[in-house]
Amino acid sequence: MREVELERQLKVLANRRRLAILNLLRKRKDVNVSDVADTIRLSLTSTSRHLNMLERMGFVEKEQRSLNVYYRITSNPADSLREMLKLL
Repeated sequence: MREVELERQLKVLANRRRLAILNLLRKRKDVNVSDVADTIRLSLTSTSRHLNMLERMGFVEKEQRSLNVYYRITSNPADSLREMLKLL
């Protein structure tokens, strides 16, 4: 089971679109979905799907502000990586 979970988490990171999203969030702190989509040149639907995967794995967190959803890298991304390494 541990290997399956680790593989799932690594696959989430092993995607150029999701890496581009993480890089954008690293530079701009928090960004709404449509700005992410525009920046990485992807549809809103696909962008939302990528962001949801990153959120499920604990790499990003979201905040609802009025009608917009903003994403940012989790408060302590090292914790997510530590948890991944514990699965080894």
